[in-house]
Amino acid sequence: MATLLQDTPKTRDEKLASSASRAFRTILTHVSSDAEEAPRVEAAVALARSLDATLFGVGCEMTPPMAATDPTGLMQSQWFEAMEEVVRSNLERARQLFLDQAHGLHTDWIAAQAEPSDGIARLSRGADLIVAGGRASGRGERYRSADTGELTLRSGRPVLVVPPTGGELEARSVVVAWKDTREARRALSDALPFLQAAETVAVLDVCDDNEVMAAETGTAAVVAGLARHDVAAHARVVTAPAHRVATELNIAAQAIGADLIVAGGYGHSRLGEWVFGGVTYDLLHHPERFVLLSH
Repeated sequence: MATLLQDTPKTRDEKLASSASRAFRTILTHVSSDAEEAPRVEAAVALARSLDATLFGVGCEMTPPMAATDPTGLMQSQWFEAMEEVVRSNLERARQLFLDQAHGLHTDWIAAQAEPSDGIARLSRGADLIVAGGRASGRGERYRSADTGELTLRSGRPVLVVPPTGGELEARSVVVAWKDTREARRALSDALPFLQAAETVAVLDVCDDNEVMAAETGTAAVVAGLARHDVAAHARVVTAPAHRVATELNIAAQAIGADLIVAGGYGHSRLGEWVFGGVTYDLLHHPERFVLLSH
C-alpha cells in the first residue's frame, strides 16, 4: 500500500530563500571609506548573505571643482593632481573595506571617478536592487556621497533605504503605504518577494476624511490581489492630515513590529534640483526603519 507524503510547510526563512532570492540575484550598493556610511554596507552584506545574492560594491567619487580661480593654471594643475590622488586613495580604501566585510559572498567591485549619484544610477542597469542610505540626513558631499532620492528617481530600480543606525533586514512584518498611483503599484510589485515571505503584511492608506470610502475600496482590492500571490495581508485606513502620513506609517509599523515600509517614491526634477513629495521626503531623510522605494 502506497504511503502518501504530505508537503512540509515552509518556514519563513525558506520562503524568503525561495521568493526573494530568485527575484534579487544582484544587489548593488555604494561603498565609501567614510566610517559614518558603514551601516549601509553592513546591511547590504547581511541581505546578500541571507538571499545568497551577488553583491556589487561600487566605489564612486570625483574631484570637486576648485573654489577659486587660478589665472596661471599652475596652482590648479597641482591641486587637481593632489585631489585625484586623494580620490584614488579613498577608492582603494573603500575597495578593501568592501572585500573585508563581504568575505565569503559572491561579489564584484567597480570603481569609477564620477559623481556618485550619476555613476551608480548608470551602473545599476545590471542590478535587481540598490541598497542606499545608511547615514545621517544631510551628511556627505555630492562628490563623495550618493543621493538616495536621486537614485530612486533615476535608476529605474527598487531602492532599499537603510536607516542611519543600520541593522539587518528581516521583513517578518511589513507595512505597505498605499495610494492609488503608478508609483505605489510599482512598489507593491517590486516588494512582492518580501511580502510573500512575511508573516504579517498591513496595507495602509492614510487619507483625508472625504477619501475614506475610496481608500477602503482600494486597500481591499490590494489585499485581494496579494492573496492571489499567497500573501496574507490585511487592510487599514487611517484619517490624518498630509503632514502626518509618514508618522502614521511608522506608528503602524511599530504596532506590528515591522522593520520595513514599502512605498512609492514621488518626485521630479525642477531647475536642476530634485523636488520630492512630503511623504517621500520624510521617508528618505528621516527613515526610522528600512524603506523600500520605487518610482
